[in-house]
Order: sequence, then structure tokens, then C-alpha cells
Amino acid sequence: MSEARPILKVENVTKTFGGVVANRDISMEVREGQIVGLIGPNGSGKTTLFNSIVGYHPIDAGEVWFKGRPLSRLRVGAIARMGLLRTFQQTRIYGKMTALENMLISLPQRARGVFDLLRPRGVEGMERANELLQFVGLHSKRHHVAGDLSFGQQKLLEFAMALMNEPDMLLLDEPTAGINPTLINGLIDRLKRANEEMGITLLVIEHNMRVIMNLAEHIYCLAHGEMLADGPPDAIRNDQRVIDAYLGAH
Repeated sequence: MSEARPILKVENVTKTFGGVVANRDISMEVREGQIVGLIGPNGSGKTTLFNSIVGYHPIDAGEVWFKGRPLSRLRVGAIARMGLLRTFQQTRIYGKMTALENMLISLPQRARGVFDLLRPRGVEGMERANELLQFVGLHSKRHHVAGDLSFGQQKLLEFAMALMNEPDMLLLDEPTAGINPTLINGLIDRLKRANEEMGITLLVIEHNMRVIMNLAEHIYCLAHGEMLADGPPDAIRNDQRVIDAYLGAH
């Protein structure tokens, strides 16, 4: 996997808000088929970096490349159509619709040509929606109102909605935050299966160290808006800089 080509490259990215530097000279790389972790204490700039990558706000310096194309001048929708999507810490679902309706309204952002836009999506979309609800363990709740689902189930639904778009890469912002511990192992398994069976590259922000050490093959650590360290899980686990900044050792 380490010899696969880079699908995402972040080169010397800086982002400021009113003079406050949220990201300073950040560089990182994710290769096709990898699961990569992004960790760091609160306020270290992780979510800002995600937002910069997918076009939610313009960067002040540097460049982001996806599949060899620069992203800094593209809008969110155009980046999504390229196959790069993200999820959020707080779920973005349609709470008054059923789980199945949420899936069906998540029309693919991607279009390979005009015929993809014109072809009927009804039967195909319904089949795909049911398959993905089964995949995340929510098929039995497909007719339940999404707002009545537990927070963990809503996160699984949002994950399934993202998969409806057939992304090449997903940025997941704290997927296990707020989830009942009994659901976490199932979520980890589904993330791994999405990676292995669907070929989706994953970049994951995660505060649960047990989760990220079990999930990622490479981990980047931010602190105070700057890249502190990166490497395989064992190296990060034993890096004194990471221990001091993130794990709270003194």
C-alpha cells in the first residue's frame, strides 16, 4: 500500500482567521487505499485543515492536490464531484425524514458525463440505499424518522449517505465521538470494510487513541496549528512530543 500513488497532497498550507493562525505551513500526504489518522489536542487546527481541503474556506498560502489536480480555486460542490467528501463532528442529516429518505435525497454529487445526469435513478438508487443501510446495520430502521435515531445511529446514517456518492476518499471528523462504546467496534469494522471492499481512502480525525491506533496505518499529529509529528502508530504512540502535547504527560 505504501507504494500506491498519492491521492491527496497538502503542501505548505496556511490558514488564518483575523490574524490568528489556525494552520501554519502544513504538509501531509495520503496514498490511495490508505487509512490515515489526524490527531491533536482541541484547537490544534484539525477541523480547519479538513475545511481547507474540501473548499469550505480559502487557504491563505500553499496548495491542496487531489488526484493530481489543485483544489484551492474550486468550490465545495466541484471538489465533491471529484470524489472527495467529508463528514462532520455533529451529524448533518434530515431529522424529519426517514433513514431511507435521507439516503434517497443524497443524490450522487459525481457525474462522469451528461448521460449520468439523465439516466433514471429510481430503482438503482433504492437498491443502493438499501444495500448501504444494510452495510451500516440500519436496514431494520430504514423507515424510522432519522431524528429519532440515537446519535451513534445518526453517525452511521451520515456515513451511509456519504457512501451513496461513491467517493474515492472520505474525510471523517471524529466518527466515534458521542457514540455508545458498544457501537464503536462495529463502526471501526465498517470503516475498514469500506476501505478494503469499496476501495475508499480514509483520512480520520479521532480523539479516541485506541480507535485510531487500531484503525490507521499512518498518523499525523498537529499541535498549535503546526505539524508536530507523523509516522506509523507505534512511532506516534511512543513519540515524547506527542505524549506531551496530546496525551497530557508532563
